[in-house]
Amino acid sequence: MLKILFLFFMAGGIPVAIAMAGASLVYILITGNLPPFVVVHRMVSGIDSFPLLAVPFFILAGNLMNNAGITTRIYNFALALVGWLKGGLGHVNIVGSVVFAGMSGTAIADAAGLGTIEIKAMKEHGYSTEFAVGVTAASATLGPIIPPSLPFVIYGMMGNVSIGALFLAGLMPGLLMTILMMLTVAYYAHKNGWGSDTKFSAPRLIKALSELAVVVGWPLGLWLLVSKFDLPAQPTVFAGLASLFVLDKIFRFEALLPIMTPVLLIGGMSTGLFTPTEGAIAACLWAMILGFAWYRTLKWKMFLKVCLDTIETTSTVLFIVAAASIFGWMLTATGVTTDIAAWVLGFTREAWVFLLLANLLMLFVGCFLEPTAAITILVPILLPIALQLGIDPVHFGLVMVLNLMIGLLHPPMGLVLFVLARVAGLSFERTTMAILPWLVPLLLSLAIITYVPSLVLWLPKMFF
Repeated sequence: MLKILFLFFMAGGIPVAIAMAGASLVYILITGNLPPFVVVHRMVSGIDSFPLLAVPFFILAGNLMNNAGITTRIYNFALALVGWLKGGLGHVNIVGSVVFAGMSGTAIADAAGLGTIEIKAMKEHGYSTEFAVGVTAASATLGPIIPPSLPFVIYGMMGNVSIGALFLAGLMPGLLMTILMMLTVAYYAHKNGWGSDTKFSAPRLIKALSELAVVVGWPLGLWLLVSKFDLPAQPTVFAGLASLFVLDKIFRFEALLPIMTPVLLIGGMSTGLFTPTEGAIAACLWAMILGFAWYRTLKWKMFLKVCLDTIETTSTVLFIVAAASIFGWMLTATGVTTDIAAWVLGFTREAWVFLLLANLLMLFVGCFLEPTAAITILVPILLPIALQLGIDPVHFGLVMVLNLMIGLLHPPMGLVLFVLARVAGLSFERTTMAILPWLVPLLLSLAIITYVPSLVLWLPKMFF
């Protein structure tokens, strides 16, 4: 009955969060087995969680970066690095999304923030609007895969999985997706005879490569100083941070400090300097330092608007989590999750078959539900089965999040579709058709990530 009530509310066009909470309340009222106050109690306890404190802070950090002029710096950095390749702005689009993913943590922020700049630039350089929209949509899926990631925080909280391990697990899959998407751009460039979009400049390329060298060499240098020379960790880290600002001031790097955001977060979490929740606060402080003090592009009036936007987004996310908490508890209490697990395990006990079926289900669900709502519904149902079949919960988390990110590109409810249709001025139908070819590299990435778990688990096993 609970499932029927939920589907009935959803079919009536009721928002998913209200449908979950409403179905639970109506079921309790009809059966009379529990007092109605249980709904409120479970909803409140569902968001009374320390890891969930990371949600508003990661949202705030992404909004601060997005509104402090950082997106233009990221675009210019990507242009210097890969703009001289054939199909240059397509590659710039992807590389820019990789960098921005390390700050925003959501696909929507990527599509709305960088997408506006990238689509306009590509149209001005003669690219078709459809190609610009397609590559922007595909690259936006990197936002939640490369840390930090809001969906990983929700999944980690719902499944009792290490958020730090999930963040690390997203790095290699993010690199794989980047390579496959850039190969797709190269294919289109070869097929259509496209040239580069900016002249090759050795000084600009060397400067961009120098930024990447600092990003890679800086944490390695700190690790050597602390582990090999027994220097105290915290003073060494703070001295290292000061050195970053000195280097940025001397060489006038384009986007060194924003690019360092995921490095600082992952480094701090993997070394035990702070928890993922504290890391979200550190990301906010880093964004405020860059916006207010270093680049001086963030004003107090803008900061107030960013805070209000963050409150609005956080309220929506946490209300979905709260509603899913009572719905998931009711599914468990009424034996629905046990019945589904028994049916699946009676059908197959092969992990690869379950992963195939789970992928199909999550791709379908992702077309209709917002990722946060989908995660909160699917985790209590699918994760216990995955654990029984010996599938690592970190690996399964990557598979789930990527499925739901691909769902953001699908009608009828794909939020990225709506955002890019508005940004590019295309109809919803033309936007959908523009994105279809880009499902090939995304689905190929999904297949590799699903059936090559070592790609996902290599880094988490090294540090956790």
